[in-house]
Amino acid sequence: MSVFSQIIDRSIPATVVAEDDRVIAIEDIAPKAPVHVLVIPKTDAYANVSELAAGDPALLAHVVATAQRIADERAGGQFRLVFNTGEAAGQTVFHVHAHVLAGDLQEGTLAS
Repeated sequence: MSVFSQIIDRSIPATVVAEDDRVIAIEDIAPKAPVHVLVIPKTDAYANVSELAAGDPALLAHVVATAQRIADERAGGQFRLVFNTGEAAGQTVFHVHAHVLAGDLQEGTLAS
């Protein structure tokens, strides 16, 4: 069970900023920007964004729409959306998730 599955089922605490029946959005524990929120589908069926796009494009669209809503609320609608795919690209949790970043972005990689 991934750390995100444990957050979804509330066995690990997190700061939840948005939630519905398909996704949960939480504050990143090691933010790289003033706004750094993770949007996580509530299914662990997809390890990365490519699998999600192939398997459930409507859910991917919902992740993006949720990211936009968070950016609208927290950053005037301007944001960067990052999906890490693969270990060499910085992915450390193999449960698809999007990083919503806004504000003064720090240089460097985004891992998780």
